Amino acid sequence: MCPTCGSENPESSRFCAACGAPLDSKAETVRTQVHELPAGSTFAARYRILGKIGEGGMGVVYEAEDTRLERTVALKFLPPDLVRDPQARARFVQEARAAAALDHTNICPVFEIGEAAGTAYIVMPRIKGRSLKERIAAGPLSLEEAFDIAVQVAAGLKEAHDRGIVHRDIKPANIMLTDKGQAKIMDFGLAKLAGAADATRTLAVTGTPAYMSPEQARGEAVDRRTDVWSFGATLYEMIAGVRPFGRRGDRALVHDILHEAPEPLTRLRPEVSRGLDRLVQKTLEKEASLRYQAMGEVLRDLEAVRAPGPGVSQPENSIVVLPFENISADPEQDYFCDGMTEELIADLSKIHALRVISRTSSMMFKGTKKDISEIAREVKVRYVLEGSVRKAGNALRITAQLIDAANDGHLWAEKYRGTLDDIFDIQEKVSQAIAGALKLRLTPEESERLTARPIPNPLAYEFYLKARQEILTWTEAGLDRAVKYLQSGLDIVGENAILYAGLAYAFFQYTNVGVKEGDSCRKQAEAYVEKALALDPDCPNAHFVRALLVAWSRPAEGIKSFRRVLAQNPNDFDALFFFSCLLGTLGRMKEARPLEERTIKIDPLNAAAHFHSGFNRLWEARYDQARETLERLHRTFPADVPTKWNYGLSLAYTDRKEAAAAIFDEVAREQPGTLLGGLGQAFKYAIEGNRAEALAILESNPSLKNPWDFQTAYWKASCLALVGETEKALDCLELDVDLGMSNYPLMSELDPFLAGIRGEERFAKLMERVKYEWEHLEV
Repeated sequence: MCPTCGSENPESSRFCAACGAPLDSKAETVRTQVHELPAGSTFAARYRILGKIGEGGMGVVYEAEDTRLERTVALKFLPPDLVRDPQARARFVQEARAAAALDHTNICPVFEIGEAAGTAYIVMPRIKGRSLKERIAAGPLSLEEAFDIAVQVAAGLKEAHDRGIVHRDIKPANIMLTDKGQAKIMDFGLAKLAGAADATRTLAVTGTPAYMSPEQARGEAVDRRTDVWSFGATLYEMIAGVRPFGRRGDRALVHDILHEAPEPLTRLRPEVSRGLDRLVQKTLEKEASLRYQAMGEVLRDLEAVRAPGPGVSQPENSIVVLPFENISADPEQDYFCDGMTEELIADLSKIHALRVISRTSSMMFKGTKKDISEIAREVKVRYVLEGSVRKAGNALRITAQLIDAANDGHLWAEKYRGTLDDIFDIQEKVSQAIAGALKLRLTPEESERLTARPIPNPLAYEFYLKARQEILTWTEAGLDRAVKYLQSGLDIVGENAILYAGLAYAFFQYTNVGVKEGDSCRKQAEAYVEKALALDPDCPNAHFVRALLVAWSRPAEGIKSFRRVLAQNPNDFDALFFFSCLLGTLGRMKEARPLEERTIKIDPLNAAAHFHSGFNRLWEARYDQARETLERLHRTFPADVPTKWNYGLSLAYTDRKEAAAAIFDEVAREQPGTLLGGLGQAFKYAIEGNRAEALAILESNPSLKNPWDFQTAYWKASCLALVGETEKALDCLELDVDLGMSNYPLMSELDPFLAGIRGEERFAKLMERVKYEWEHLEV
């Protein structure tokens, strides 16, 4: 009988056919050495036994109460080999202490390592939930669930490897899934320091056979790449529902590990992409030198091949509209060509069955000499539209051609002649021709949108586009220029819903950036929204700004408004971006991730498209992953202020105080008087323990003194908690909840900045309310 799972096995078997555990007497040895500890008995003078949790080849585990600290723990008794051999025991204690120093969301911490009653033991938290092994037993995981768990486990392993610690026994049974959706790696107390002598080599088997790397199976020295292998075997099992090796029986297990390739996942589940299958196969390379060399590489590729989530279509057809070339004699006509490009992008983006690269990425290719195929590969599209414009006085000549980048074939080409008055008719003909060439069936609503003329004058539309770019600078000067451009557009065309919506957006950003008095600017923004909707009740731009105005104080209304915008235009980058940030802040990652993926697909060269991949990780307490993403983006886009500020916050969360302070100082120099500038300085002083300076900043900055949105209120509460202002922190946190903050996992447990106030009775009562809101918010 298998001592781990109880399955019957032939007497000649060395490994259990059911679970892969070694069939030796080790578990029985542990049992007889520790004896049976009855419920109610006390061990080591402080642990009151509540009951046995389980036992196996690597020890016996009890649930116990730590009577000194009044908390429930898991008490694990280790095999006797570690106690009998003094050299092995000393090495084990050294390594276990190093493992106990690990501090990561996805690693189960070690509270204590000790010896008593002739045995060695480890004390860990008692985690409420179930093991990944139990989850897999219920059936293969969805790809989204498998990715979510895999990313968490990979992040935990990367942290351990970065500290020089190798686990050596990664398997589903050693990964716990908490009731709050977190994955935690167990048994790091049995790890070994990378490069150190193998303290536990005296055990019969190091690692669990079904998940052992080839070098483990051969009894060779191991390093972090053995964890990469075991991680790959675990990911394979999550997706396939079966182990990659040993399915032919225990006698073939080691042979398969050493010599056979696992069956491709694409054969077992048709929805698995080739990219995901290649990733898993690379983790399971027989030769360690051909495997992934670090978990950071695995994390990177996991994000690259992550399966799209539900609710967002992934159309097969995709296109980039290259900036139309100005072949006029007058170079000043560039604005007209850019406006033509913008209008075509806007028109095509209204077609649900077509993925259209957004303006920012498209404009990166203005004046480029790159080949069409190279451009298509860079933004991951199949089709490319290019063209030229010759404008002389009122006369126009426009050419356009649609190219299939896969074979450089020209699907359609046309020349148009006319005057300025014909420009929008020409653009409509081009859009309709592309839909026809790609055999896209347009709905009546889509056809109607293609014929709409929201801004009937090209110059006014160009003013609108310039204003949008200025708004995205996040500076007062940029917003001032945006308002002037929009007013110029109104001077040309008179009252216009789109231009009024643009003004509403600009005044919202005055408040959002924190450079002007908040209430006044919000009221002006609301007034412009009402003007826009009075002219066009269905104006998506106006509904977008309305979403921004209410989302961070009345999130349920914001969610409805964002969905209304995306129902009309599924490729609206701004709506996708801010909706993702809203859901991320609320901790709704299942719904936020598909939006993250969509923005990257439609605007891959835009810094903002990648920003929320790091920003949202902050709100789910994956601080190391957030830091890596934001650091990479900061290097690529050093002038992008939101990326820089959130990178500083990620440094603060990962205890890199000096680096965080330097980033916050840089933002304050570049953005004096703004919300981010002041908030960065407040965090700098808070993490340094400088209470007086932190409070002075929080009181002197108008946007921080009276926060109007739950993001700012949350960050302010965090600063106050860090400097020990308990009552003020709780006041601010209560305001935060009043404004709609309901990220229960982050607030109740995960955010280390709130640790100082979690023991307060008032905090506990507030969390009861937050939990209710978390469970009842309709997303």
